[in-house]
Amino acid sequence: MAGLAWRLLLCLGCALAAPDLVLEEAKRTVDLSTHLAKVSAELNLANPAGSAGSAGAFLLALEPGLEPRLAYLGVQVKGEEEEENTLEVRETKVKGKSGKFFTVKLPSPLAPGAKIRVSVEMVFTHVLQPYPTHITQAEKQFVVFEGNHYFYSPYPTKTQTMRVKLASRNIESYTKLGNPSRSEDMLEYGPFKDIPPYSQDTLKVHYENNSPFLTITSMTRVIEVSHWGNIAVEETVDLKHTGAVLKGPFSRYDYQRQPDSGISSVKSFKTILPAAAQDVYYRDEIGNISTSHLLILDDSVEMEIRPRFPLFGGWKTHYIIGYNLPSYEYLYNLGDQYALKMRFVDHVFDEQVTDSLTVKIILPEGAKNIHVDSPYEINRAADELHYTYLDTFGRPVIVAHKNNMVEQHIQDVVVHYTFNKILMLQEPLLVVGAFYILFFTVIIYVRLDFSITKDPAAEARMKVACITEQVLTLVNKRLGLYRHFDEAVNKYKQSRDISTLNSGKKTLETEHKVLTSEIASLQSKLKTEGSDLCDKVSEIQKLDSQVKELVLKSSVEAERLVAGKLKKDTYIENEKLHSNKRQELVTKIDNILDAL
Repeated sequence: MAGLAWRLLLCLGCALAAPDLVLEEAKRTVDLSTHLAKVSAELNLANPAGSAGSAGAFLLALEPGLEPRLAYLGVQVKGEEEEENTLEVRETKVKGKSGKFFTVKLPSPLAPGAKIRVSVEMVFTHVLQPYPTHITQAEKQFVVFEGNHYFYSPYPTKTQTMRVKLASRNIESYTKLGNPSRSEDMLEYGPFKDIPPYSQDTLKVHYENNSPFLTITSMTRVIEVSHWGNIAVEETVDLKHTGAVLKGPFSRYDYQRQPDSGISSVKSFKTILPAAAQDVYYRDEIGNISTSHLLILDDSVEMEIRPRFPLFGGWKTHYIIGYNLPSYEYLYNLGDQYALKMRFVDHVFDEQVTDSLTVKIILPEGAKNIHVDSPYEINRAADELHYTYLDTFGRPVIVAHKNNMVEQHIQDVVVHYTFNKILMLQEPLLVVGAFYILFFTVIIYVRLDFSITKDPAAEARMKVACITEQVLTLVNKRLGLYRHFDEAVNKYKQSRDISTLNSGKKTLETEHKVLTSEIASLQSKLKTEGSDLCDKVSEIQKLDSQVKELVLKSSVEAERLVAGKLKKDTYIENEKLHSNKRQELVTKIDNILDAL
């Protein structure tokens, strides 16, 4: 009902006020210093004293040639305390007139004889046309702008002026209606007196403009919301230099050596991320692009985006940038009611232009009653479903599109939805259930015997393998006794303390007897199982007795050496013979062990 009343009021206001309002003064500034055309106008509107009634709104008209290029339109009014109030603007139609018109609702009806001062801001994209359209690497870039000398309005204008701000003082040509004044990079037209409604006179300026003509031809922004404390943002960007197309070859040597080579190209640009952004990545199809730089400031994170190659006119690049945000800064709730407040589009580079933007907001599984509040009109597509780990019926995805966007569109959208907090237990319970089923299945599989009949031969092989493993352990342990006894003999030769030798010999005899007995017992078990490995164990026992004999001989000769009953040279020669024989025997034992 409120929207219907507003439309009726606008129609009535337009019908009564549109023919009678007068523009007493219009001061217009056309900023052409970048690749955008920014038009700002200060308008003094008056409702003549003899008017039939008050005016609740007024009309704005767009120049016919610039209509399809309009990206942003904003109107504000200044009050007595110089506070600016943004006015509501809606597109409308005027009977008998073609073109694009907008109805601007005034904060209060403008009575006959009253005046009001409003400021209008308009931003147009792709209106600066490179001329020439193709340039070499060494040439500068020139562009042409065509507009209107007069402020295009449905109302008569008593006086108006226009100021054109250019990107440089190098101007090839410009129209000279009313003998305009020129100062550095500025052109000033007017004042023009008593201009009739819908007046047109072509304004044309041809000048040097080496600003970065960067355009985001396509961008997909994915925002994935998790109630576990994180919001993941990923942007896929297709970027193009829409200035004069590079003609001829590209010389990397000249580009790096000469500062004015490729003056209109783009080496890098700065993207502004939220202050809480973390885990930032920047990559393309090849992989991570390591030439980027990240600067953390107090109120933002500044990232220098440097493509793999400089962008000249007509050149394109494609990249992906992503980061994580803490959800507590953007997600609010009251009970089961949630509100996500985030920017529809973020700052990619200064004076950005986005031809086509798609935003996908992935909400948690179970979100319902979804409603989106946007500060400007967006095109909602049908909602989709997104599946990730442990999802059962899918997460709702809001899909929205908008074309022809500029920096003024960097504003917050609010997504309202309801979510039952009990659903947060769904994923942990699924994980617990999955592990429970896995462990239960393993327990059943291990404990149950699914074979139809038992295989006695297989059981016998398993027993033999178990006995053999015990034999290997005991034999290796017994060989280790000899190494310990060798250490005791060496200590005796150094210290000449016979107690050290006797203690080592006693330990050897005791432990060797125990181990030999255990091996003999295992040998008997092998024989009982009918294994031919019994003979190999028997051979090991014989070889070990020879090893032990050599070890004891070495200790006896060490005693004789210490007692002076044996010459040192003779001892060394005998020890060398004993060591060689002992090594041969141990090698034979090892070979037999490997064959078990």
